[in-house]
Amino acid sequence: MSNGSLDKWIFGTTSTQFTLDWQIRRRIIHDIAKGLAYLHEECMQRIVHLDVKPQNILLDDNLCAKVSDFGLAKLVDKDQSRIVTRIRGTPGYLAPEWFSAFITEKADVYSFGVVAMEILCGRKNLDYSHSLEHPHLLSLFMTKAQNNQLIDMIGNYSDDPQCNTSEVIRMMKLAVWCLQSDFTLRPSMSMVVKVLEGTMDIESHLDYNVPNLQTIATIQRVTDTTSTLFPSILSGPR
Repeated sequence: MSNGSLDKWIFGTTSTQFTLDWQIRRRIIHDIAKGLAYLHEECMQRIVHLDVKPQNILLDDNLCAKVSDFGLAKLVDKDQSRIVTRIRGTPGYLAPEWFSAFITEKADVYSFGVVAMEILCGRKNLDYSHSLEHPHLLSLFMTKAQNNQLIDMIGNYSDDPQCNTSEVIRMMKLAVWCLQSDFTLRPSMSMVVKVLEGTMDIESHLDYNVPNLQTIATIQRVTDTTSTLFPSILSGPR
């Protein structure tokens, strides 16, 4: 794809970050949601991607987003409610249910929530490269939500005249819905698409205690010590 992967646009240089104005960011989130909804609900067999992250989102000439890299994906029969698989994916995007090894397509919904939050906030979920007070984006978001300061989380595109602050915060709340610790409380990707298209409301009773650094660290320890019966397949940046 001519414009490379999404991570270079939202985590790259200042000049590229400013190129992605609010309308482009919103469309990219919509494109990713539609792509995952297609994989989960419109294929002969459901396809669970299991490695949704900005490095695996490619942008074409018009900055339209396409989900790519299916190296860790699993095919799931329509009559299967869940799958048993070894831990696979990228730390920072792994859903908490990986503890159980019982996985559904809702693991992709969680990863989508992380990616959406990164697009909206303009920074990585896990970032230890700078001396940040909050290297974990979701922990910072939880703190800001508790203090009614979500406006502080909007990325550097906030000066865009087309940027509607209330719409950005609404999309942050949609991301939180996708990040619910209990996977049964997360929406399907088709529901996410409906919210983005304005035909469905966001769940009003959301738990803002999204998985924190301790949960992420525990998942990392599990991936480091997984038995040979269920060896982990971790994906790094590519």
